[in-house]
Amino acid sequence: MPTRTARTAWNGSLQEGSGQVELSSSKVGTFDVSFPKRAAEEAGGTTSPEELIAAAHSSCYAMALSSEIGKAGGTTQSLEVSADVTLGQQDGAPTITGIALTVRGEVDGLDAAGFDKAAQAAKAGCPVSKALAAVDITLDASLV
Repeated sequence: MPTRTARTAWNGSLQEGSGQVELSSSKVGTFDVSFPKRAAEEAGGTTSPEELIAAAHSSCYAMALSSEIGKAGGTTQSLEVSADVTLGQQDGAPTITGIALTVRGEVDGLDAAGFDKAAQAAKAGCPVSKALAAVDITLDASLV
């Protein structure tokens, strides 16, 4: 399996500085980052580690769930997955305090109970979920 790479160039202090994160392996983009915007309610055109984690988690989870649906005898028509990654405070330091996965699926061949079982298995088996096991991860899954 391949290794993927991202690179960040940072200039200045935490509060006044800023940087750019580059998705080096895919070369699909370079995005601005700054701590004040990371900690603000509005991102103001910048991304953050939490948003990048949310992107990684939602896409990995969608793949894992599609696999679990197939293993259970179903066929995935569509999945809409979002991941909300919360930055909070713990022991006076910025900490990722929770991740809320939400999935709405259109699936043939599984009822609601079968879909929920596949969704739970995908949460447990998703490589990103495993990597983030120290964080409380919740799941809201339902068929549409």
